[in-house]
Amino acid sequence: MGTVLRAAPPDRLPEVVAEQLRRHYGINGVEVLLGDLTLTGLWPLIEPARRFETGPAQRCFGSQRPVIEARTAFLPLTVWGERLGVLTAEASDDASVDQLSATADELAVALRAADVVTDRYRRAIRRQRLTMAAELQWELLPGRSLGDERFLIAGQLEPAYAVHGDHFDWSLSGDLLTVTVLNGDGDGLDASVLSTVAVNAMRNARRSGAGIVEQAELASDAIYARYGGAACPATLLLEVDLVSGAVQAVDAGSPRAIIAREGEVRAVTLEQQLPMGMFGETRYEIQSFALAPGDRLLVVSDGVHAASPGGRPPYGESTLLSALRGTRLQPATEAVGTVMRSLREYHRGSDPDDDAVTVCFDWRR
Repeated sequence: MGTVLRAAPPDRLPEVVAEQLRRHYGINGVEVLLGDLTLTGLWPLIEPARRFETGPAQRCFGSQRPVIEARTAFLPLTVWGERLGVLTAEASDDASVDQLSATADELAVALRAADVVTDRYRRAIRRQRLTMAAELQWELLPGRSLGDERFLIAGQLEPAYAVHGDHFDWSLSGDLLTVTVLNGDGDGLDASVLSTVAVNAMRNARRSGAGIVEQAELASDAIYARYGGAACPATLLLEVDLVSGAVQAVDAGSPRAIIAREGEVRAVTLEQQLPMGMFGETRYEIQSFALAPGDRLLVVSDGVHAASPGGRPPYGESTLLSALRGTRLQPATEAVGTVMRSLREYHRGSDPDDDAVTVCFDWRR
């Protein structure tokens, strides 16, 4: 299947898979469902107008395991821990679940690769038009989850269609995982341009082999050179050792980190340093803490921990901790959605006045 997909037009991958399954296994009723930007719905690609019963597909998407129901197989479309959607196919005596799962894996890799050369899949996952600011932010994101046998990390950004600069990023290199969460500064397109400068400066340093201190300092210098201290995004940079659980941190502002361990939840205490770009030639220092096997690390922007709709106490003071405890049995990919739903409920119908970013990291060692 991989050879066939590599030779296929990038915008016709679902149809090519459907034809291959029909020809080789006599399988009909094939559909490819993709998760939307908020990961709250699955939407068909082959027959977009078709009404589709998504209950079994949602169970497959959430559990990341095949589901067989009413003679239909639902297979997760996942690549390097990133959940893309679900492949559905009528069950067949000629094809095992393992064979169909292998097909789904090949399709997931092909969809991820094709995403940079066709807009078909991007159009399918957005349910309304993005603002220009949101378009820039989504282009910057590394994905929505990443993982292997050592760890799983997931992030969520809201409001999805009109964000103003908050951002998360990650990169895996050997046994080191670098994670950043950034609070935007300002509104609209200007805020997204600022985030673009900050994120790409940190990536430039990281890709040159620099550690998180140099990443923060280069980004701070770049922002100050451009804005002269008028724009200062707060950022938390983390470097996680996936072997030992040691975490190095640069706290350049207000994103908060929380550890959930064996039912107990505690905030990570870090000394806040200057937000990036406040002054020229700002220098940063490393701080450290440690994770234990099985720990969950949650990082949230100020749109989460400081949210106080209608003058209520900040969401991060107690409600966030309760929401995090409620995710104990969920994987990180589901936990970020649980926290965001709790935040929406906390606003009780009022519109949030800030972006919100949640990143959840599970150390599986």
